[in-house]
Amino acid sequence: MVFLPRQEPFTCEHCGADVVPLEHGTCRNHCPRCLWSKHVDEHGPGDRAATCGGLMRPAGADFRGPKGWMIVHQCDTCGKIITNKCAPDDNQAKFAQLHP
Repeated sequence: MVFLPRQEPFTCEHCGADVVPLEHGTCRNHCPRCLWSKHVDEHGPGDRAATCGGLMRPAGADFRGPKGWMIVHQCDTCGKIITNKCAPDDNQAKFAQLHP
């Protein structure tokens, strides 16, 4: 799996927020306001090879040692599950709802 870093602004298709790239750290792949994502990557982060294009709901949270907290996203169209690293400016109230 190859990581293709992409720093691209986007408009969230779930809540309509205008999302800007992160200044430092990992590449942003979900909306910091509602935590939703879009199924655009298939084989690895940044490949943009997915043909599904479905919205990915934040379905849970997982702590992965050195990577820290991850958001578990599940595609509402095809069911694929992908984990994404939390961003420093993610909505903490929304994130707290993902884990007990």
